[in-house]
Amino acid sequence: MKCTQKSDLESISNILTIVSQPNRLQIICLLNKGELCVCKITDALDLKQNLISHHLNLLKNIWLLNTRREGKNIFYSLDKATYKIFQKNIKNIFSL
Repeated sequence: MKCTQKSDLESISNILTIVSQPNRLQIICLLNKGELCVCKITDALDLKQNLISHHLNLLKNIWLLNTRREGKNIFYSLDKATYKIFQKNIKNIFSL
């Protein structure tokens, strides 16, 4: 018996591949506490801004992040709906 459809498993696998990178996991942890601008994420992770932007872009491409522009700053937050679906899918796969 399959726990989920193959296409869903492939999608979840692609997402896991992206989020499994340690810096991206740290970004998710930071954003789980609330919205942050790139400068705050850069300070928290002590990485260059262009590297943080790369990680944020990858997370945004899998619909895990929302963005909001305020002047020159872009603020990032977790897309709660997508994040909950992702959590639910992971729970369904690993539940016994």
